[in-house]
Amino acid sequence: MPTRQNLETEDAKTSNNGIPRQSLASAVADKLRSMIIHGDVQEGEQLRQDAIAADFQVSRIPVREALRQLEAEGLIKIVAHRGAVVSALSADEIEELFDIRALLECAVLKVSIPNLTEADFEKAESILETYEKALWMKEVGTWGRLNWQFHSTLYSRANRPHFMSIIKMLNNNGDRYTRLQLYLTQAFERAKQEHRALLELCRKRDATSASDLLEKHIHNAGSMLKEFVKTHRK
Repeated sequence: MPTRQNLETEDAKTSNNGIPRQSLASAVADKLRSMIIHGDVQEGEQLRQDAIAADFQVSRIPVREALRQLEAEGLIKIVAHRGAVVSALSADEIEELFDIRALLECAVLKVSIPNLTEADFEKAESILETYEKALWMKEVGTWGRLNWQFHSTLYSRANRPHFMSIIKMLNNNGDRYTRLQLYLTQAFERAKQEHRALLELCRKRDATSASDLLEKHIHNAGSMLKEFVKTHRK
């Protein structure tokens, strides 16, 4: 069940402020997406339009539009007689998701590396330090966001916005599983070492080695996650 959020109270109010209804739907989608990714709403859980509308203090129209958006992203499914339900990825779907990630992210990284600036490296370093502290402190809710910020900084100079949009969607779909797997397996040191090595190769402008490491990093995470899901759903 979603918690109450400070969204616009009514569509009419939004209209008076000159904000299109689609912006309100996007705001609802952002809140629901965050709740799904952070595990506040579990896989298989039903999302009731009337409850969401009441908790977010909006009409059902933007909620309906938000749910369609999340369905297109693969985060929920519209099930007959149940409505919107948070998706549960199978082990094979997780493997495919990480295979696609490896292809896209390695391609983008190779293009980005020659154009990365010292400011980019400093930003990535700062994010990585925060991420490592969050791992140590077991601040699970921040892991996915910080991991994405680190990787997306290294991809940022590729100037491939459509690639980045797809990559972000793929990361969103797998993030809740990745955080849970990382938490239960306690594979913190491996994550730290691989991220540090990736950053160093990017600093050296070694696009080939960086891409090879990233591919292994993604496939290793996917394999561990696949086995984790298979084991914990028996």
